[in-house]
Amino acid sequence: MAGVTALIEDGTARRGDTAEEREALGRDVLGRRLPSLRERLYPAMPKDFEGGWIATLVITALAGFLRFWDLANPVKFVFDETYYAKDAYSLLKFGYARQFIDQPEGAADKAILAGNLDVFKDTPSLTVHPEVGKWMIAGGEQLFGMTPFGWRFMPALFGTLTVLLVIRTVRRMTRSTLIGAIAGLLLAVDGLHFVMSRVALLDVFLAFWLVAAVSCLVCDRDWTRRRHADSLAKQQTDFGPRKFGRWLLIRPWRILAGVCFGLALGTKWSAVWVLAAFGILVFAWDFGARRALGSRFTFVKSVLVDGIPAFVSIVLVAGITYTATWTGWLLHDNAYSHDYASKNPATGIMKVVPDDFRSLIHYHQEVYEFHTGDYIKKATHPYASNPAGWPIIARPIGFDAVNDIKPGSPGCNPPAGSNCLSVISAIGTPILWWGGALALLAAVVLWVGQRDWRFGVPVIGFVTCWVPWFAYDDRPIFFFYAVTMIPFTVMAVALVLGKILGPAKTLEGTAAPRRLIGSAIVGAFVVLVVLNFAYIWPILTDQVLPHPDWLSRMWFKTWI
Repeated sequence: MAGVTALIEDGTARRGDTAEEREALGRDVLGRRLPSLRERLYPAMPKDFEGGWIATLVITALAGFLRFWDLANPVKFVFDETYYAKDAYSLLKFGYARQFIDQPEGAADKAILAGNLDVFKDTPSLTVHPEVGKWMIAGGEQLFGMTPFGWRFMPALFGTLTVLLVIRTVRRMTRSTLIGAIAGLLLAVDGLHFVMSRVALLDVFLAFWLVAAVSCLVCDRDWTRRRHADSLAKQQTDFGPRKFGRWLLIRPWRILAGVCFGLALGTKWSAVWVLAAFGILVFAWDFGARRALGSRFTFVKSVLVDGIPAFVSIVLVAGITYTATWTGWLLHDNAYSHDYASKNPATGIMKVVPDDFRSLIHYHQEVYEFHTGDYIKKATHPYASNPAGWPIIARPIGFDAVNDIKPGSPGCNPPAGSNCLSVISAIGTPILWWGGALALLAAVVLWVGQRDWRFGVPVIGFVTCWVPWFAYDDRPIFFFYAVTMIPFTVMAVALVLGKILGPAKTLEGTAAPRRLIGSAIVGAFVVLVVLNFAYIWPILTDQVLPHPDWLSRMWFKTWI
């Protein structure tokens, strides 16, 4: 029995066991073969390479079709597009953000929509977010002009690419093309992610870079453990307690993750919480792998060999990348607050900091004050939403509305005595979000109770995109910030659905009866989500609706 315990815990038969004893240790009490340490370190990837990519590209194409369909409508600035689209064009034209004419109200918007782009003043503008997202919007404006399609092109593109990343990440985590495809399909038909992919705001870019960074970390986990497994195979002997595995100081996937985290920070600062939490999680992954190999003093060794290089590869690289995103600001003396250092001589330790960077630090202080100061705390907004209600869509947000459309207008054929309206509501697909809230609770149990590392990815991602906002609920915050949460939510849903689906075959190799029941449950949930998305489609896409039809989609008073 001691030998069985040793095998289950560290995957190795101890020296002194006989060949017969070692053979016996290869199966559990039900006769199932126990996975070897190598298999536990690096389970084999699915063999359907071509099929995996076909499924990925088909679902990504579907997501792209939905997001690019009629993208140029409405022909107006929707919600905060009035800031970000013009800031992006200002960066493209001048290299730094400039103020635009604002009198009479809406003058700049009307001029741009009429084809007149001469709307910028000579004075610089304080933009209250870093510049990466705006430069990304500017890429679409460079390609397609300062038009609604131009400033919405890159959000639609990167929203689509997020679906691809989710598919491949979940497929890698589960070793199942089916589960990865389910995750991607669910994200493709989420209402909030769909809307945020069709407006020129920053949050869909933030979601993309965060998912990209986490995807790189999952790839790094595989990359590292595969090399440990290869080393184990080459030993051809017991990987005993003095072994430690390979010293992998340079890990390309982690460096790439650091770049992605830096670009996420360069989009919105809220990415810092995700960076910090996943930095801890990846160290736990490394520590677990080293311990499985039978190392002594694993924690200390792992801190030195894995922890410090990880900090450099992820955190330091992220910091360098983030600083590099401010190159445009640093190169333009006319940028906002760029002259701060020249007007305020340095004192103390700040004398060693170059003036350009001292000005940049001051700029960051001004931005932080904007987000946390009395000005914003005294502000109000009818669509302000407490983060406690985000997982259940307690208070979505309307991005655009044209009310009181008269009968006889194009598309308006309401019942007698009623008018029509058209809206763009940033609202998640309800069945997906409510099911996702339950799936996340299940994910916590499966992560902690069954020590299944896969469930930790969506849990950590969701929590770090959600919980920090509670510290800022004394100022107006909005449901659309939760678009960074939904990729991790669908990961949790897909993983839980995989558990419900169950194995394809029994121990005897026959079809598992449970699989039929699981397939019915999983299929029913996915179909319900798709139908739910189709039902709310008109309020996501500015379709003209009779007032009663719109009201039928407002399931709660807080949605109005």
